[in-house]
Order: sequence, then C-alpha cells, then structure tokens
Amino acid sequence: MLSGAFSTLGRYWKPLVGVALTLFGAATAVMVVGAAIAFSTVAASWEDLTGPGEPDTAQLVPLGIAFGVLVIIGTVAFLLASAVVQAAVPVVLQEAVLGRPVHFGTLWKRAWSRVWAMIGTVFLLGLTVLVPMMLLMTSVVAVMVYFLTMGDADDVLPLLWIGLLGTLLLGPVAVWIWVKLSLAPTVLVFEDQRPLAALRRSAQLVRGSWWRVFGIGLLAFGLASMVGYMIQLPIQALGAIPGSMDLTGTEPSGGEIIGLLGGLMVLSMISGLVSQLFSSIFPPLVVGLLYVDLRMRKENLAPVLAEAAARTLPEQYGPPPSAAPA
Repeated sequence: MLSGAFSTLGRYWKPLVGVALTLFGAATAVMVVGAAIAFSTVAASWEDLTGPGEPDTAQLVPLGIAFGVLVIIGTVAFLLASAVVQAAVPVVLQEAVLGRPVHFGTLWKRAWSRVWAMIGTVFLLGLTVLVPMMLLMTSVVAVMVYFLTMGDADDVLPLLWIGLLGTLLLGPVAVWIWVKLSLAPTVLVFEDQRPLAALRRSAQLVRGSWWRVFGIGLLAFGLASMVGYMIQLPIQALGAIPGSMDLTGTEPSGGEIIGLLGGLMVLSMISGLVSQLFSSIFPPLVVGLLYVDLRMRKENLAPVLAEAAARTLPEQYGPPPSAAPA
C-alpha cells in the first residue's frame, strides 16, 4: 500500500501538488491578509499594550476580537481547502488505477463538484470522536486549573476523573467507529455517493478487515506526521534564532516586536504550508488504495478495472502498467 501510494504520488504529483498548493496557498494568503488587518486594528494602541505596566481591559478587547476573527477566517479557509484536496486525491486515484493521465483543470472541476458533500462527510466523521475529545479536554483543563491554583481547586478533581475515565471507556469505541467509516471520503468520490450513504458503504467494506485498515491507516498517518514534523522543525528553529539573540541589551520597541512576530508568523505559515502539502495528500492516497484493494478482494473489481483500462486508455499512453497502484 505504501509503495503504491508513493508510486501514484510520483506519477501524478504535478496535478496533486498543483491543486494542494493553489488551495493551501490561497488559504495562507487569506491568513496573511487577515493578520495584517488584525495588526492594523491594534497598531494605534500597540505601544500602550507593550509598554510597562499592565494594559487596561478596554485596550485588550480589540486585540481579542481581531484574534478571534482571524482564527475563524483561517479555520474556514483551511477547512474548504482541505475538503477540495480530499476530494481531489480520490479523483487522481480513480484515473491512476486505469493508467490514465489527469490534468489540472479536470481535477479541479471534479474535486470542486464534490466539495460540499466532502465537508458533510468529514463533519460526520468528526462527530465520532467529538465526545471522547471533549472528555479529554475536560481532564486537561482540570489538571491545568489544579496546578495553577497549587492544589487549592479540589472541586476540579471530579472533572479530572470523569474526563480520564470517559476517554478510556469511549476512546476505543470512537477509534473503532472512525476506522469503520474511514473509507467514506474515497467512496464519496469513487461511487458518487451522498455523505450518509458513503459512511454506510465504508462500514460495509471494512467489515472483516478492521485491523488491516487500522494498521495501514495508522502507519500512513504516522509517516505523514513524521515527515511534516521534519519539514517544520528546521524552519521553526530558524525563526526562533532572532528571539534568542539580545545584542543590544535593551528592551525591544513595539516595532521590533511586531517585526519579530511577523517574521515568526511568516516562517510558521511557510513551513506549515510545505508540511500540509504532504500530510494532506499521502494519507488519503493510502486510504484510497485500501478502498480499491478491498473492492478487489470482496467484489472482484480487478477484471472490471482491466476492461475499463483497455477500453478507455488512449493508444499514445500504451497499455495499463502491470504494477498498478492497487
């Protein structure tokens, strides 16, 4: 599966990276513009905010509002970009198993046509882990409050135990459901299904192969996370160098602080964008190959694919490759 994913990525990296770079680049640009607007709203009072003494609450309100709006805009932009990329990966894989080429325009059109259904599917998938995540966050907040109050807030201890026990009890159930439904984004594109129908279809295909899907999917996401971390680490370390240097021994001015924060934000966005390109493409490719593999094993899909490839493949591209991604 991993070899097939890397092979597909090697052959179709141009349209995949092109779509992902366009979308995440646009989302990053939206974040940059939003950050510039947010900084401009507090620029007039920046010296008061960074000066000696504690700033007034009235001075912090615009900063909090600007930060909240920036987070909302960034979340919506990256959610939309991720949905289109998740729809684009199965489109490429659908053509890859037949050995056919994929062009940027065709990929963009087909992926965009499924974006809202993809958002609905991802939202429903997220609901499967919502309760365990809320319980886990409850326990984390309770621990933070307990240590910040130096053990005086004994009333948070019940919340801590409820969160921990709830996570331990519901966490495995959430993982089991997530794996059962993990093929839904691929089903959504391959079979042109609606979100609920794609979830049911995924559960049907995973039945009897849960551990295989879990192991391969975990390996794919772990590998993508490791590669993403290796990409981000040197860029973030480079961005931290100016903050660790104090050549003048004087307090930095508000302009220097803005410049430092702006530089760190730009470097963080660049490293996040490069990391996102791989982590948003590789795991869905592996999951898509799992979908094709399960259909071959359970529904005898291989002869259908071979017939479709022989019937539709243009002569200039030659016969279907013997080492197909599936």
